[in-house]
Amino acid sequence: MILFKLLKLILITIIMMFLSGLTMFCSLRKHLLTAFFSLEYLIIVLFLLFFMFLMNFGYELYYILIFLIFSVCEGALGLGVLVNMIRSHGNDMLSSLSILSW
Repeated sequence: MILFKLLKLILITIIMMFLSGLTMFCSLRKHLLTAFFSLEYLIIVLFLLFFMFLMNFGYELYYILIFLIFSVCEGALGLGVLVNMIRSHGNDMLSSLSILSW
């Protein structure tokens, strides 16, 4: 019974972490770097939730390795886009970016 309450408290905490990260992603739209930081935070929260799910049901943890590989690839792509944007525009502000300039 105590373990169930603890698991429920941890799940509520993870949901609150995810919602706060989503709120920060939606509210911070000035710089591309802050948007990438909030996306990485959301990836870490999803990793924690995925890990708890797999540990709770006793599955293998190979799926977490695949999830980490995809998240690292996503981070590398985001960093590449950020470097390309800074080289072409001079800053990472999203207000200086136009769809027509690409």
